[in-house]
Amino acid sequence: MFLSWQFVKMKSNTKIDTQLKRKRNPELVETIISAKRNDSWKRVAEIMTTTRKRKFERNLNSINENSKDGETVVIPGKVLSVGELEKKIKVVAFSFSESAKEKILKSGSKISTIFDEIKRNPSAEGVRILE
Repeated sequence: MFLSWQFVKMKSNTKIDTQLKRKRNPELVETIISAKRNDSWKRVAEIMTTTRKRKFERNLNSINENSKDGETVVIPGKVLSVGELEKKIKVVAFSFSESAKEKILKSGSKISTIFDEIKRNPSAEGVRILE
């Protein structure tokens, strides 16, 4: 059996602050600051401060494959509408395409922004980040 390990290098708050200075979207800056202040959400801040070349996007079919019914999944980027969502989950993301919003709501699932979810659930209880 072959096991693949993904080593995650944690960013310091100083590194996050340095990368945050380059961001111009006020909503993005506010979300990153909010996530950085909370240890449970710090990984989201680390992902969201990366360069645009590594912009994080996830399609609905990928979310469907990597989630379980009743779960809350966080996408630290944009949710796109390719595919269908067949499970009832809560999708938390920085942004959604309009057609992705429609498909998610049509499937009986819920949507929320990362900023709102940090306010609602500061301990990130029951939340899984899809990287």
